[in-house]
Amino acid sequence: MSQKQQSQQWLEQQLERVETFLEQQMPTAASVPATLHDAMRYAVLGGGKRVRAALVYAAGEAALQGAEISSAQAKALDHAAAAVELIHAYSLVHDDLPCMDDDELRRGRPTVHVAYDEATAMLVGDALQPLAFEFLAAMPIAPALVVQAISALAKAAGSQGMVGGQAIDCASVDKTLRLEELRQMHRMKTGAMLEVSVLLGGIVAGASSTAREHLTDYAQTIGLAFQIADDVLDVTADTATLGKTAGKDVADNKPTYVTIMGLQASQQLLLDLKQQAQKAILPLGSGAQSLNALANFIVDRNH
Repeated sequence: MSQKQQSQQWLEQQLERVETFLEQQMPTAASVPATLHDAMRYAVLGGGKRVRAALVYAAGEAALQGAEISSAQAKALDHAAAAVELIHAYSLVHDDLPCMDDDELRRGRPTVHVAYDEATAMLVGDALQPLAFEFLAAMPIAPALVVQAISALAKAAGSQGMVGGQAIDCASVDKTLRLEELRQMHRMKTGAMLEVSVLLGGIVAGASSTAREHLTDYAQTIGLAFQIADDVLDVTADTATLGKTAGKDVADNKPTYVTIMGLQASQQLLLDLKQQAQKAILPLGSGAQSLNALANFIVDRNH
């Protein structure tokens, strides 16, 4: 089996791992309120690349640096991976609402407000967010590490991270941004959650301060690369491949890396960022193999 095939197999295993955890741990329609719980599961299960969850698992592997993972650490990684996926799912549900991006397609299916209604979609996001922190609070590791994890995710998801970036994005429609302003917006909107996914894996695995520095350098670089890849795909891929409406950023007159830098320059920057990310984790040795593979996946993906 080639290294690429091994990496793909690993990614599929992590996807199945977090999907199984979410399937088992999320509330079901058997409990009240049934419609809300059904819509929550609709929003979270059965789709998505699960890149954030994979980053949690891969960072955990890298932080352990070949040491055997304990049962408690393995369970905690499941909780952390599920938590970042819940925050991500909630952000997509709200992002698709008519008052935001007004999109009707997500992961190849009708968006939550289309499949149910706007009020239910709003409540789905409201419910997924605290559930994420409930998962973190239940991690079977040292209380001090649990507190670190909760604090890190709260900051990444809040006004100084994802939500703040979304606010800037909404205010930037029909405006011309400088490249640094665009980078700041996406560092918050997209990068913060990718960065905290890597950080959570390191926290759970008890990463040293030096290892955390390497993980942070990797995460910041790959977070930017993820957004640039999204901007490139928005103009080069079709709706069927993306699973969401292609060309929507251009149609909505939103600033992107492609509109500011051009397609070719954006693609070159992507390759440069991938090399920077992979260089950042070289000191972590063979344990960072999965992080290395994820850098390839994030940059080379077609959806």
